[in-house]
Amino acid sequence: MAMNTGGRLVAGSHNRNEFVLINADEIGRIKAVHELSGQTCQICADELEIINEEPFVACNECAFPVCRTCYEYERKEGTQACPQCKTRYKRIKGFARVEGDEDEDGIDDLENEFDYVKSEPVGFTQNGGTVGSVYGGLSGSATMPGHDSSQGIDIPLLTNGEECAEIAHNQSAIIVPLFASNVNGIHATPPGTTPPPVHPRPMVPEKDLAVYGYGSVAWKDRVEEWRRRQNEKLQVVKHQGTNGDDFDGGDFGADLPMMDEGRQPLSRKLPIASSRINPYRMVIILRLAVLALFFHYRILHPVPGAYGLWMTSVICEIWFATSWILDQFPKWYPIERETYLDRLSLRYEKEGKPSELADVDIFVSTVDPMKEPPLITANTVLSILASDYPVDKVSCYVSDDGAAMLTFEALSETSEFARKWVPFSKKFNIEPRAPEWYFSQKIDYLKNKVHPSFVRERRAMKREYEEFKVRINRLVAMAEKVPDEGWTMQDGTPWPGNNVRDHPGMIQVFLGHEGLHDNEGNVLPRLVYVSREKRPGFEHHKKAGAMNSLIRVSAVLSNAPYLLNVDCDHYINNSKALREAMCFLMDPTSGKKVCYVQFPQRFDGIDHHDRYSNRNVVFFDINMKGLDGLQGPIYVGTGCVFRRQALYGFDAPTKKKAPSKTCNCWPKWCCMCCGSRKSKKGKSGKARRGKKSKHKEASKQVHALETIEEGIEEINTVDRPFISQEKLEKKFGQSPVFVASTLLENGGMPNSISSTSLLKEAIHVISCGYEDKTEWGKEVGWIYGSVTEDILTGFKMHCHGWRSVYCMPKRPAFKGSAPINLSDRLHQVLRWALGSVEIFLSKHCPIWYGYGGGLKWLERFSYINSVVYPWTSIPLLVYCTLPAICLLTGKFIVPEISNYAGIIFIALFITIAVTGILEMQWGGVGLDDWWRNEQFWVIGGVSSHLFALFQGLLKVLAGVSTNFTVTSKGGDEDGGFAELYLFKWTSLLIPPTTLLIINIVGVVVGVADAVNNGYDSWGPLFGRLFFAIWVIMHLYPFLKGLMGKQEGVPTVIIIWSILLSSILTLVWVRINPFVSRDGPVLEICGLNCDD
Repeated sequence: MAMNTGGRLVAGSHNRNEFVLINADEIGRIKAVHELSGQTCQICADELEIINEEPFVACNECAFPVCRTCYEYERKEGTQACPQCKTRYKRIKGFARVEGDEDEDGIDDLENEFDYVKSEPVGFTQNGGTVGSVYGGLSGSATMPGHDSSQGIDIPLLTNGEECAEIAHNQSAIIVPLFASNVNGIHATPPGTTPPPVHPRPMVPEKDLAVYGYGSVAWKDRVEEWRRRQNEKLQVVKHQGTNGDDFDGGDFGADLPMMDEGRQPLSRKLPIASSRINPYRMVIILRLAVLALFFHYRILHPVPGAYGLWMTSVICEIWFATSWILDQFPKWYPIERETYLDRLSLRYEKEGKPSELADVDIFVSTVDPMKEPPLITANTVLSILASDYPVDKVSCYVSDDGAAMLTFEALSETSEFARKWVPFSKKFNIEPRAPEWYFSQKIDYLKNKVHPSFVRERRAMKREYEEFKVRINRLVAMAEKVPDEGWTMQDGTPWPGNNVRDHPGMIQVFLGHEGLHDNEGNVLPRLVYVSREKRPGFEHHKKAGAMNSLIRVSAVLSNAPYLLNVDCDHYINNSKALREAMCFLMDPTSGKKVCYVQFPQRFDGIDHHDRYSNRNVVFFDINMKGLDGLQGPIYVGTGCVFRRQALYGFDAPTKKKAPSKTCNCWPKWCCMCCGSRKSKKGKSGKARRGKKSKHKEASKQVHALETIEEGIEEINTVDRPFISQEKLEKKFGQSPVFVASTLLENGGMPNSISSTSLLKEAIHVISCGYEDKTEWGKEVGWIYGSVTEDILTGFKMHCHGWRSVYCMPKRPAFKGSAPINLSDRLHQVLRWALGSVEIFLSKHCPIWYGYGGGLKWLERFSYINSVVYPWTSIPLLVYCTLPAICLLTGKFIVPEISNYAGIIFIALFITIAVTGILEMQWGGVGLDDWWRNEQFWVIGGVSSHLFALFQGLLKVLAGVSTNFTVTSKGGDEDGGFAELYLFKWTSLLIPPTTLLIINIVGVVVGVADAVNNGYDSWGPLFGRLFFAIWVIMHLYPFLKGLMGKQEGVPTVIIIWSILLSSILTLVWVRINPFVSRDGPVLEICGLNCDD
């Protein structure tokens, strides 16, 4: 019988009863070993390994390039044949024997011949391999006729010997040979015999699949779909260290289905070490006991002749003790957290599939481009667009509440530069991704950057950025001279925002629409400019109103389930910040109850000594960690990722309560105790029985894990009650599109609405009258009623039962600029304190609001402290005045100190010091930062907090409103922290200046009095001097700020000092402590003057 070979080599095999045609072309020809060096694997594209100076050769027939990993996989899990010539692979020395290997003479490799100890997955492999018996046996591998090796079907033993209900008994199915299976650990072939070889090659390749009937095809589809789902979610790994105590029969528990890393928690709590936190708690309790003894002594030992001073000091000290309790006990359970970004990617970013990470809408707020330079805002926007997050899931909304054309044009320039900056940032994975701060870093920018084109492209990008800065600065220079007729747009129409207080709403989508990509052809995130409508006669609610407008606009245009808000000067310093937040918000076990993830604020451009405590390290590294162990940190206004549903005023999901097993014949509390013990016992018993039966239900467990994972939240939480359309419109406003979006818990947009219709609806939801007769600002969105809307908004969420999370990644997520000038810093603190006073005088005061909700008691203590602290300014001002009064009058606030009193005072000072030291230890705060915080607490308390208290009272009681002062956010362009030494006079400087002068004068007068009266007066003087020096030391940074960097003293300080000195001189003459009130004392000197 003749056969047409077509000029190709014919190879025959008597054992296999077949012929093989070997191509003689360039691809299929037999290659010499030296020709294989440097080649890549034709399966996985990895480079071939070099073994003993020779490349690895898998097939000796055709030398088809295959790496060691693919060779081993094909032998264990595949067809065991070469993909090119179809010759069965022979076992190479160093690899384990597989079923079907013939006895090969001349290979002595006993240590690798049988793979007994390797912890290879016995079921689902990472690459979709064999689905084996869950008890550790090997399953057979059957290849479907007519298919190549890549489509081979590995038949799992799903039913453990039971007939599958989906395949009828009279239908044909693929039969797994007995020697290929290992059911319940029992081998069908005796251990001493070698199983017959298996040749997986089909005997009749041309035979159609349909000939085998329905059963085989149904089984194939079922197994492929089942295996695909399992490979995505599960892997069966060998259980390490099983000792037989947990299971009956050690062999049955050897291999159990376990969750792979993608299904493990995305974050975890890291409690403070007990060696640090337990002494801290003990000192707090001890300090409480010492305080009780202190007040017992102070109240029972008044000062004769100075009842007024004594009573005033005791009242102030009681207030300070109460304030300390409110501040201290919320720090009782401090924790830290750790995130697992790799698990987040494994879970939601599967290879070859679109990313399943949630969409995020990012809000950037700005008001005045002259105080908030457009270059700063542009850097913030660029860092957002270049963040390490899927571009199709990021939308950036910039709120221009000043309707400035400068901001609009600067944003247009930013969108153009982003087409160059974003691909450069992502290509080289640079940090931070704000160009101003990236190029100003004084570090080795070549570190870990080995790409040959990096230096060249970095230089080119720096030139591009310098040109971009020139264009932005030119816009700023032009904006300083506004034309009389106002600005005009490119098409000749007047700029709608020429009148800042009367203009229509404006929305412009700069990036994110079709046809606009970066320079490398990639899609860019959406960038939207928003300026809400403003009309005279409407209350716009400042920043809170702007944020609520952005909520509605973003819901109409993108409707991401999560929102991030940042100030215009807070750029993303860690490109993975969004992923850090998603580790908490998208965690399937605990994420549903998290309303927001708060990041700490970190700042650039602050002097090394942080003279005015701008970093606020004690609050962010100590107080916030303590709150995170309770119900979560408070919202601080920026750097916070929200759950949109929480901002809509919905309650947190609650767990369904298990049915109680109590009877009516016992009291409820008794039944609760007995029932709880019975429940625990029952639970432990069920757990033991469950462990024993795992080996019987293993395959069913594999299927059940999918269902459990998909429905974990639905099972444990109560569904939200139905709300009618009328109530929704009354709550959210008259916008069908927006109201419909509020019902989508996971976000998303309808595909049937055109972009033009969405823009019209977006303009509608930012109109002035949209919020009328709705719950916006009351129960929905950012809450109105305070200039510090952040505290109020977070407080309302916690009252609804939500919890928040504090995330502190190693690399700070966000960085901003802080006002390092003394006057600007005091004005900033004034605004914060004023907001707290407004909340204290409103119905939302945490002292009387929110009971019966989900707010925990210690969390309430923290909120009470956050609104009460401005009232501390009055006792603090009085207490800082007492040392000067005591020195000028010669009296003191305590009587003559006994030994008992001395012990109490020393113990009190020691406990205060030890409490601070232990806080610094577990919080990771330095001594300088802690001391600067103490100093500025006094400086701000006697100035900004005092003025905020009176302004708040005037606003609430008399209706006198105060203007919102935007803090200047310009950079320190002159270098050397020139702004730090800039002196700006403000009325806030008067109280601390007065305290400083009178205490210095008091010290001088006290020392002069002691010198005049002799040695006996020095003893009582030390207590008064210590008291006064304590005040002066706390006000020392303020004194340095008054002096500035200049050589002379400011004129206003000289005038104020002369005025106060004159007043004190008159008071001194009136008091006249050197002369007795009964007149001069005349003594007989012993001399006779008459002589």
